[in-house]
Amino acid sequence: MRNRIPLRLTRVSIGAALLACAPLSLAQPTWGNPSPTAGSETSQKANAAADQTIYRPVEYVNAKRKGPALVVIPGEIKSNNASFLQKFTANNIADFGEIELSSANFQVLERSNLGPLLKEFELAYNLGDPAQARKFLGMGKLKATKYVVKFDILKTEQVASAQSGFDGRTLGQMAGLLGVFSGSRGGAAAGTVGGTAVGSVHSGESTSVWVIGMRYKIIDAETTEQVAQGYTEEKMEIGATSSGALGVNQSQQGGVSLDTMVQRLVQKSVWEIDSKYK
Repeated sequence: MRNRIPLRLTRVSIGAALLACAPLSLAQPTWGNPSPTAGSETSQKANAAADQTIYRPVEYVNAKRKGPALVVIPGEIKSNNASFLQKFTANNIADFGEIELSSANFQVLERSNLGPLLKEFELAYNLGDPAQARKFLGMGKLKATKYVVKFDILKTEQVASAQSGFDGRTLGQMAGLLGVFSGSRGGAAAGTVGGTAVGSVHSGESTSVWVIGMRYKIIDAETTEQVAQGYTEEKMEIGATSSGALGVNQSQQGGVSLDTMVQRLVQKSVWEIDSKYK
């Protein structure tokens, strides 16, 4: 008679196999790098610089304590910098605020629950109109709102820049002239070769530093009175280098982006809110 495997053992074996495979299926997804320069020297340098701008979560000191219910409304951008205004809107900054306040264990209520009334809701708090504000707080999940929080950009300005470099063309011309004046054909040829070599050498670097400032405000949801506010600034440095000799050139540029700077400012602000006002 053919041996039969008991049904119970079969189920156990299948279950064990699934458990063995579980770590593989639950692992974070990974992606390859299709760049033709992947692994090269330039790739390593560029990736090393990019690693400095990768998002890093903040360990908020009171994250284990649940915070009150709040709504983040788009703040004001008072900068006149065209590049910043093209890249950012107040909604972008409010989105960053919602992410970080949620990480700090505040009960963040969705602005989307207001739908088309969001602009009127913002206006009620910006004008300090408690009667109008209470009308919106009676809507659905917003009844639990204790605070309204906003993040304003008050400053984005380039405060410093510096440049330095070396250009070998002048020295190359001088070396060529010295070869000509040597009086010999060999000396002239050597001067020409040397002048070309020296003239091909060049290097340079430039750096610019920006200062970006952010203010946060915490507003009582019912009275529209300001409960607290704070201000923080961060420097943003952008740099570029280049060098070359005998036809071999190298260049590199990078720095923290505006996106990263805004998110870091929001993180600093939320850290203070979590530390002082939870």
